[in-house]
Amino acid sequence: MFFRSGVNGRLAGLLVACAIGTGGASGAAIASTATSETGVTADTILLGQSAALTGPAASLGKQMHAGARLYFDHINQQGGIFGRKIRLEALDDYYEPEPAAKNTRKLIEEDRVFALFGYVGTPTSQAALPLATQARVPFFGPYTGARSVREPRSRYVFHVRAGYGDEAAAILRQIQTTGLKRVAVVYNDDAYGKAELEELERALKSATDSGVQLVAREAVVRNTVEIGDAMQGVIKAQPDTVVMISAYRTAGAFVKEALRRGYNGQFYNVSFVGTQALANEVGAKGSGVIISQVMPHPGNATLPVVREYLRLLQAAGKPNEFDYASIEGYIAAKAFTEGLRRAGKDLTREKLVTALESMRSLDLGGFIVNFTPENHVGSRFVEMTVINSKGQVIR
Repeated sequence: MFFRSGVNGRLAGLLVACAIGTGGASGAAIASTATSETGVTADTILLGQSAALTGPAASLGKQMHAGARLYFDHINQQGGIFGRKIRLEALDDYYEPEPAAKNTRKLIEEDRVFALFGYVGTPTSQAALPLATQARVPFFGPYTGARSVREPRSRYVFHVRAGYGDEAAAILRQIQTTGLKRVAVVYNDDAYGKAELEELERALKSATDSGVQLVAREAVVRNTVEIGDAMQGVIKAQPDTVVMISAYRTAGAFVKEALRRGYNGQFYNVSFVGTQALANEVGAKGSGVIISQVMPHPGNATLPVVREYLRLLQAAGKPNEFDYASIEGYIAAKAFTEGLRRAGKDLTREKLVTALESMRSLDLGGFIVNFTPENHVGSRFVEMTVINSKGQVIR
């Protein structure tokens, strides 16, 4: 790992460029007469990522990047894809849309990446998508389930995870099975929070006989731990369930304060919260907090893909660093690499897109990804997990 100047040109650790495999060449050195495709040389494929690497949501970006790097390192150690090593250059956007847009322009125009991979967040992905699609740069595996980055479908955008609509429907079904009726929603006042709130409202409209109703909708500032106003609104509405649509710092602060005030209802979170980071925030106090997931449990070694992931973490000297965001990066990297392999030796962006669209019901080791020319959402998998009395996340 090495550090380069950030978006504003200062050496402040704001930009983290991670060379995967050998080499650490700058973007300027990527151009080569060996191939006419941007970001591809005789021995390298350059990918770009914008994610939160510092700040309150840094755990999400770091883990997503670490999981992808774990798999790409594994492939590079085997000689790469047709002799080309995969490099993933990561820039810090602090989970803010304006830096994400600046990073995307830099990755496309200056670093001249082949594809964009593993962006983290809805507002940041929304800021990047118009730039990527205009430049016809593949945008693969963003860590968001928002409908706004999935519809209308773009030829160059591929999603590995299920959507927030899938998670909302699963959460509503779970609430119905418990007999709870009064739901309050605490959501980020940003694209991510509003997207999932809309999905919950849509799911409720579809389940007209459920008896479940939204009794409060309380917005919070992205990345905040100042949740007093939202807390007042929720307590006043007297819900028996609170669904939180935010990242782990905000959700953790809300859970702890609600419990301190004597609230004894049920808490739900969607997958973007950052599961392990939330568990770390709340500890044993978070016993019973439920989180919907769109990836297999990263400690469930009964699945081949998880066994492989855990084995590589062990080999890297990081046996205890398994995490939901990390395994999402790993699975996204594995799916992307299969696309590179199918695209063939004479790699181009268009060939990659066509290759990805051929990946029908691809079994990555117990996790199925299905892409077609008409469908760029690879999975609809959702399951529920819960934090236990030891602060551990279990299925």
